[in-house]
Amino acid sequence: MTIWHPTDNSYADITSHDTFTNGVPHNTFARLRTEDPIHWTKYKDGIGFWSITRHEDISLMIGNTETFTSEYGIRMEDQSYEEYLARRTFQEIDGMQHRNLRMKVAKAFSGPVIREFEYSIRDLCSKILDDVFVDSEFDAVEKIARELPMKMLGRIIGLPEEDLPWLVEKGDALIANTDPDFTDHVLDKLDTDKFRMMPHNSPAGADLYLYAEDLMKKKKQSGDTNGILSMIVEPNEDGSKISEIEFKNFFCQLVAAGNDTTRYSIAAGIHALCHQTELLAKMQGDPKIWDTAPDEIIRWASPVNYFRRTARKDFEIHNKIIKSGDKVLYWFASSNRDVKKFGNPFKVDLYRKPNNHQAFGQGGPHICLGIWLARLEIKCLFQEFSKRVSKITQTDNHEFLRSNFINGIKKLPVNIKLQ
Repeated sequence: MTIWHPTDNSYADITSHDTFTNGVPHNTFARLRTEDPIHWTKYKDGIGFWSITRHEDISLMIGNTETFTSEYGIRMEDQSYEEYLARRTFQEIDGMQHRNLRMKVAKAFSGPVIREFEYSIRDLCSKILDDVFVDSEFDAVEKIARELPMKMLGRIIGLPEEDLPWLVEKGDALIANTDPDFTDHVLDKLDTDKFRMMPHNSPAGADLYLYAEDLMKKKKQSGDTNGILSMIVEPNEDGSKISEIEFKNFFCQLVAAGNDTTRYSIAAGIHALCHQTELLAKMQGDPKIWDTAPDEIIRWASPVNYFRRTARKDFEIHNKIIKSGDKVLYWFASSNRDVKKFGNPFKVDLYRKPNNHQAFGQGGPHICLGIWLARLEIKCLFQEFSKRVSKITQTDNHEFLRSNFINGIKKLPVNIKLQ
């Protein structure tokens, strides 16, 4: 049984945010993987780019940062070098500079450290589900998927709980800046030039900058030197320190990426339970399933459609020449449905192993810092969910985010029956 039925005509405009309001155009990506896996894509809003759609090709290229750099941006939109310098995080830096910044906080997000938060995550999951299950019908994204990630991230990085709803709102406006349900400053609908130096060209970036500045002032005044935010501002061995703008951009990245990717993975997993009904029974019946289920839910969700790189030098692949300066997009939404890599990729197989999905940029130095946290949040959430629920059904149409960058169900009305 499959639970996804692509509706696109195999020739969808993958540069259009509107295309993705119907979900990922999987028919188009399947055709590209077969006919033209290194595809030159015209882009009416800027310079065209190469679309890389096969799993094996992305695996070959993503770790080659000498040829394909992040240092001109990670989205398909064009930007000046001045804008890049103003907005960049360590996601958009390569080499030793990237390594030095990443290593400052990598330990805090490592598997052993994150596992110590399991009790706290499970407690949060239980409280969220107990509150929402007072009703039998609700929006699963709003009431469940949206609630857990930011609350947990708030605990890890030490944010006041009363600030979290505001931070979720600003993170949505930042990373979902093409969806009018999340921002009044829709990237491709209004003149957002005023905010071109802000993360994601969004006024929410300016708000988060001020919040980050005020937060660190309060931490210094209180003498609080614990936590991830303090780690990132510590001097390097050579005495150099992260700049103020780099810190603010790092904070924006934590708020946005730390919230949205896990949210939309949870939403996709709940949607799968509604339509592949045997999944709930499997979660309830076999404790071994939790060794593999979180990664399969993440593969299924593929919450980031792509990341962009820029060629530093000419590169030949499949008789195509990617020239120095060309933009290159690694389409994870396509590679995670590649039939040459995944048997029956349009079915959720909670026992799938191996599962070398690329949802969080696996295979390169920019693999998502939060992957261990995402896996544990998903594991705990669905364990607690399956303990309580005997049946879940979707009661009305779900809605997808208007974004070719972030892939997510933003509305999912459901009915549940408790055990």
